[in-house]
Amino acid sequence: MADLPVLVNVSLIGNKHVNRGTPCEDASCTLSRNGVSVVCVADGAGGSKYTHARFGAKCAVDCIASLLCDHFDAFYFENRESISRSLLVTAVHSHMADLLVEHQLDGLERLSCTLLFVAVKGDLVLAGHIGDGLICRVSSHGVAPLTLPSNGENASSTYFITFPNAQEYLRFIRTTTDETHAFVLMTDGVEEMVYDADSQFVRPVVARLAELAAKGKEKAEEELTATIKEFVIGAGQNTDDCSVGILYLPQTPVPDFSSMKESKPKFRRNHEDTIRSVQMEMVPMVKHAQEILSALTAGKNAGNITKAAPAEDESAAGEPGNAYNVKKEATKSSSSNIIEKEDDSKKDEGEILDFSGEKNSKTVPLWAFLLMCGAFIVTAVALLLKLI
Repeated sequence: MADLPVLVNVSLIGNKHVNRGTPCEDASCTLSRNGVSVVCVADGAGGSKYTHARFGAKCAVDCIASLLCDHFDAFYFENRESISRSLLVTAVHSHMADLLVEHQLDGLERLSCTLLFVAVKGDLVLAGHIGDGLICRVSSHGVAPLTLPSNGENASSTYFITFPNAQEYLRFIRTTTDETHAFVLMTDGVEEMVYDADSQFVRPVVARLAELAAKGKEKAEEELTATIKEFVIGAGQNTDDCSVGILYLPQTPVPDFSSMKESKPKFRRNHEDTIRSVQMEMVPMVKHAQEILSALTAGKNAGNITKAAPAEDESAAGEPGNAYNVKKEATKSSSSNIIEKEDDSKKDEGEILDFSGEKNSKTVPLWAFLLMCGAFIVTAVALLLKLI
């Protein structure tokens, strides 16, 4: 039987908060139960409106660790990822509701935080990440990012688990431990020191930090704390809070540190290849498809419809009523919206949807037609009995 993972976590206050006389807003935790090992880290949002972010961060890591230890299989084997993401977010929001009462707060925004977690059961792995920070996978080949930092319109903004539509930004990963030596999670206070966004390169020091776990939880946390205080927090007077979580798999191949690269070329991004350009490219195809479906619905011959020409006018995309104007509903993750609507495959037979996702009112569902036929037959029989 393989040894259970070694779990390590530390959360340390940065000089920025020390100088301001404010508490650490990071949180981290580890938990082993039911054959499941979980490590979580969270970074409470900074700013005057996030007054109780540190409580939100603590609540989020404790909630997710407990939930995954108790229901790992449910989340791992659920193929409808949207339901898994929604339930995770709803669980956090539901636990945070008690904090609103306890601290007399006016909304979840006060508790805003990022969230990163990894859970392992046997050789199965569940990982999740919303916001900035970094999750790395250490293997015998070195260290590489499993999930990347996610920022908003600029580097100083990000996404929080407290968003009403947080499930849309929560990255959810199901994988295995194959060729994995350890997972290392970190908030942005550490991430900024070990990760180069231009090349998506993780510095080898992360693999060395993971190797501290080979000394056991207590010794590893002691040395990890000393290392972060000296080389990360001590690097300046305005350093942020720092959290690191390690899930270490004993008896797995250790990286060859002598062969690990110290740098990586910058990633060459094509800034013209955007979702907007994909939208423009798809406009004529979607219009053409809608014409075919409309003709078929009306009982006409769709063979006379000419193939759409490529899009030329950029203003066509995103306009009201345009074929590509996809309507996106923000699914609220409140406790009253735990159960998602059934997928399209379970809709009533005979019901037709157009590309915007709205029902075609001209088509009568099969069940309604049968119901009307049944009512007609019952009425006819009743009248016949009266005549007799």
